[in-house]
Amino acid sequence: MPANHLLINFLESAGVTVDGQKPHDIRILDPRLFKRLQIQGSLGAGEGYMEGWWDCDQLDELFYRICRNQIDGNFNKKWMVIAKSIMNTMINLQTRFRSLRVAQEHYNLGNDLYERMLGPTMAYTCGYWKNAGNLDEAQNNKFDLICRKLGVKPGDRILELGCGWGTLAKYAAEKYGVQVVAANISVEQVNYAKKQCQGLPVEFFLCDYRDEHMYNPSGSKFDHVVSVGLCEHVGIKNYKTFIDIARRNIKDDGLFLLHTIGRNDTSQFVDPWITKYIFPNSILPSIKLLSGAMENQFIFEDLHNIGADYDKTLLEWHKNFNNNWEHLSEQYDNKFFRLWNYYLLSCAGAFRARSMQLWQMVLSPNGVIGGYDTVR
Repeated sequence: MPANHLLINFLESAGVTVDGQKPHDIRILDPRLFKRLQIQGSLGAGEGYMEGWWDCDQLDELFYRICRNQIDGNFNKKWMVIAKSIMNTMINLQTRFRSLRVAQEHYNLGNDLYERMLGPTMAYTCGYWKNAGNLDEAQNNKFDLICRKLGVKPGDRILELGCGWGTLAKYAAEKYGVQVVAANISVEQVNYAKKQCQGLPVEFFLCDYRDEHMYNPSGSKFDHVVSVGLCEHVGIKNYKTFIDIARRNIKDDGLFLLHTIGRNDTSQFVDPWITKYIFPNSILPSIKLLSGAMENQFIFEDLHNIGADYDKTLLEWHKNFNNNWEHLSEQYDNKFFRLWNYYLLSCAGAFRARSMQLWQMVLSPNGVIGGYDTVR
């Protein structure tokens, strides 16, 4: 069947019409797109959008329909899926050296971009929208939820593996009186975090989470360990190392909170467009992979899925990005504008379709005597 007929049939099965009138319908602006999709799959779709080969008024709803109807797999050639899966299985794409790439290419893009998109909290993970009226409230709700789930109290020492711009550490130190030690490989983020947390009992180390000799040279035990948004960059070959580090650095009666995006299956395939343009060498974990790494190290006390809240979070980031584009356009070109909109809205649609999840796991080394009191 010709490539254009295949695309039309796939999309129609999800309620999307090529050159239709609905906001989520796609408009073909360059007929070469059909052949490009046939050869490159989702990479060709993303690059085609960036280059203006096709358009859509409501990308998030388009991707919701594609993902909800599970036709997204049709946009990736089988050989590409197999090749990428083999590579992720055979090669450690998240070594110390390779892990630097995502920091250099994504998190070091410029703090001005992230300040204008994320807002005052500088929180680049899913907000918690329960009883929240805006993005800042949702992100502060998340910070507070994490602190309450861990049961932190004044004087506690917290280890944070991967700390973003340091705003969770700042919140916990200011609101709960804790001390925080944090490790992060992004120069831009660490420099920002140090400025934001001046005068607080918070230490930031520019190093890989595996560099325990840098952030904990004495080998002391922390009351609790937290990791928000790092696990997506850890990789299949390193989950056990990651979990072992958390266990090695926590007191026997402490709690480890792991906050991560997750996938519904245990495939080693990563979307090629996301890998090339957004998060190099990253891969989403599954429950199966993480639980395997946790055996004999931690006991699951609580699993909370707030993935539906990521849809709204991404839409707020998208709104902020577009509202600030006049200023940002002085530093970024139109191709970046289309790339960033595609990234934010395609992910929003995927979370809306529940193709991706956001898990908060509370783990204990030996089990909480009497049971863990669930916090929401």
